[in-house]
Amino acid sequence: MKRYERLTEEITASILSGLLQAGDRLPSVRQTSASRGVSPSTVFKAYYLLEARGLIRARDRSGYYVLRASQATLPEPDDLSSAAAGRHPVDVSDNVLQVLNATLRRDMLPFGSAFPSPSLLPYGRLARYMATTVQQLDPWGSIDDLSPGDPALRRAIALRYLADGLTVPVDDIIITNGALDALNLCLSAVTRPGDAVIVESPTFYAALQSLERNQLHAIEVATHPREGIDLRALEQAIVQHQPRACWLMTTFQNPLGSLMPEAKKEALVRLLTRHGVALIEDDVYGELYFGANRPRPAKAFDADGMVMHCSSFSKTLAPGYRVGWVAAGRYTRAIMRNKLTTSLATAAPTQAAIAAYLAQGGYDRHLRQFRQTLALQQGEMLQAVARYFPKGTRATRPLGGYFTWVELPAHIDTLRLHRAALDHGISIAPGPLFSSSGAFGNFLRLNCGHPWNAEMEQGMATLGKLMAT
Repeated sequence: MKRYERLTEEITASILSGLLQAGDRLPSVRQTSASRGVSPSTVFKAYYLLEARGLIRARDRSGYYVLRASQATLPEPDDLSSAAAGRHPVDVSDNVLQVLNATLRRDMLPFGSAFPSPSLLPYGRLARYMATTVQQLDPWGSIDDLSPGDPALRRAIALRYLADGLTVPVDDIIITNGALDALNLCLSAVTRPGDAVIVESPTFYAALQSLERNQLHAIEVATHPREGIDLRALEQAIVQHQPRACWLMTTFQNPLGSLMPEAKKEALVRLLTRHGVALIEDDVYGELYFGANRPRPAKAFDADGMVMHCSSFSKTLAPGYRVGWVAAGRYTRAIMRNKLTTSLATAAPTQAAIAAYLAQGGYDRHLRQFRQTLALQQGEMLQAVARYFPKGTRATRPLGGYFTWVELPAHIDTLRLHRAALDHGISIAPGPLFSSSGAFGNFLRLNCGHPWNAEMEQGMATLGKLMAT
C-alpha cells in the first residue's frame, strides 16, 4: 500500500469510528506533512481521494472539513451479484430503448443519462481546433488513411499508452466511430452467430444489445461491486460453455463502478490466454480516475495479443464527435477487414481536431479539472442518497467514472419507480436494463456527471418520496 493510500485509510477509519465528526477541520497539508513525515504531495493525494469518496470537502481559503456522518456511513454493497445460469439468447433492445428514450429529453433531470453534462466538456476549444484543422486537411491524406485513421491521432494515442507504461504499436491502433463501433468490430472478428460471450452481471446494456444484434448468447458471471468479475466463476463458465470471447469492463465498470485490482487483471489475462479466449476490454472510463494515477488496463498484462483494448473520447471530451479506437493486437487484420466492409472510415475533421487538441496539451488540463469535478459531484449525490433514500439502501463509491450503483430495499421495483419518476421530470436507469435476464429489480444506476444544484437536490428528495409510496 502506498503512503497516500495508508493515510487515506487511517483518516477514513477515524471518520467512520466517529473520532472525526461532521464539521471537524482536518489538519492543514503542511501540518499533516510534518506530523506524518510525508511529503505535501502525499497529503494532497490522500485528501483528494477522501474528497472523491465524499468524506471531506475543501473550503476556499479555509482548509478541509469532514462531511456529515450520514454520508460517511452509507453502506456499500459487498457481495457478489447473482447471475443467470447457463447461456441463452438476448432480447433486451425494446426495453432498453423504451427506458432510454426518456433520458435524452432536456427537460428531464438526467440521473439516468449515460453521458456527462456537456457543460463540463471543452466544446468551445475543440470547435476552434476544428475550424483551424479543417482548412489544413490534405485531401489525399484523408483518403490514404481512410480506414485505420488519422496518423497523428494514432500516434498521439500510442504515446498516451506509453505514458501509462504500455507499448502499443501505432499499427495496432484503429480509429473507430466511437468505442461502441470498436467493440462491435472486435465482437464480429472473433464470433459467429450462435456463439457464446461472457459478460459481467450486471453489465452495460449496450453490450447486451450488441450480443442480440449479432445473434450471440450471453453468459452472465457473478461480479463483485468493488473488484469486478469473479475469476473462479469465470473459469467454471469457460470450461462449461466454451465461449468465444469475454466482453468486460475492468476499470470503473458500468453500472457498478468496480475497479479490478491490478493483480486480478493480470490473473484474468493469464486465465483467458490459457483457455484461448479473447478479451474485449471496454475501457471508456479509464481516464476518469480520482486517485493519483490511472489504473492500468488488463491490456498491460497481454503478452500474446489476446486483449482488444477499446476506448474513446466520447466520455471524456466530446460524445458527438464519435471518435474511438481499438488496440487490436493479434486481431488487427480481422478488425481492419471488418471496418472496411462496415463503417469504412471515421470522419477526418473530428480526428484532426482531436489530434491537434492533444498535441497542445489541452486534454490533460481538461481531465484534471474534470476528474476533480466528478469526484465532488459523486460526493454530493451520495450525500443525497443517504439523506433521502429509505433505510437499508446501499450504494457503491467508485474511485472513478461518473456512475453509482444503488441497491434499494427488496420491495422497491425500479421499473415502476422509473415510470413514476418520469411524471416528475426525473430519469433513472433501472437495474433490469443491465441484465439479459431482467434481474436487479431493486437496483438502479445514478449518473453523477452533471453539476449539482438545488434542482438536482430536489430531484433526489422526490425520488425518495416516490420510494416511500
